[in-house]
Amino acid sequence: MSITFHVQDDLRQASRQSWGRLFGTCIEKTREACGRSLEEAALLSGMETSEWAAIEAGCVPDPAQLHPMSDALGLRHDKIATLAFICQGAWKQ
Repeated sequence: MSITFHVQDDLRQASRQSWGRLFGTCIEKTREACGRSLEEAALLSGMETSEWAAIEAGCVPDPAQLHPMSDALGLRHDKIATLAFICQGAWKQ
């Protein structure tokens, strides 16, 4: 029985990581396309550079960070919200 639970937990964690990486990669490509450095995007969003880098690497941001991130990237908030919706598996526990 316990093996089943561990496999389910492992799959859930792998899914969350995959969705987080997809979200982060999209954020990174958008940042690069608008010509912003990592440091500049972080500064404009009120985040530490390490926080922004972690998100691009696949760490899931707090939903409250999405609006400042969209502002830093020059995106309408609904665009980043749509991306978050598509990648919603990253926020599932």
